[in-house]
Amino acid sequence: MRLDSKYFDRIRTRRKRAQEPEQGPPTCQWDGCDKHGTHRAPVGRNAEGQFFLFCFEHVKEYNKGYNYFSGLSDGEIARYQKEAITGHRPTWTVGVNKAAKHSPLHSDIRSGAYSRVRDPFGFVREGEGQGRGPRFPQQRKLKTLEAKAFDTMGLGANASAPEIKRRYKELVKMHHPDANGGDRGSEERFRAVIQAYQLLKQNGFC
Repeated sequence: MRLDSKYFDRIRTRRKRAQEPEQGPPTCQWDGCDKHGTHRAPVGRNAEGQFFLFCFEHVKEYNKGYNYFSGLSDGEIARYQKEAITGHRPTWTVGVNKAAKHSPLHSDIRSGAYSRVRDPFGFVREGEGQGRGPRFPQQRKLKTLEAKAFDTMGLGANASAPEIKRRYKELVKMHHPDANGGDRGSEERFRAVIQAYQLLKQNGFC
């Protein structure tokens, strides 16, 4: 661009700003001290993130007498320390559901060893007597001896405790030696029924 160009005078430039004086470090906040406050010290409880600025000598003096729990009773201090373990977040006692303490193990329910399951809302009984059966039927997984015991008593694997007891009484009366004139075959059958019932009873089926 030529110096005598008509556009030369239209060019605008920024004015130079007056140089701002550099700010030095803040003054110590200790009463009567004019030194630089280069060290931070916490304000106190309920003022987290806020700090005083002191010089080196006065920050040491402040820290000697600093007490975060100043003004709190011993009980309040103990409560604060207890809540600090969980980061002052709410907690719940383990085992709030007291009924769970006496409930059967999940493995027992699956195996069928626990047949008297609590049903306060009637979910299992819903539909019984209407030809539909229980809402949540549980298929028992029997061990070899358990399956043999049910077979000995002539019952299905899903027989209930009252059914097992009722069937046991029937078989005992039927095969008792006194009722069969001392028949050896009936006596062996009588012993097998007793052993089968004892096994089912020990494993929690009745």
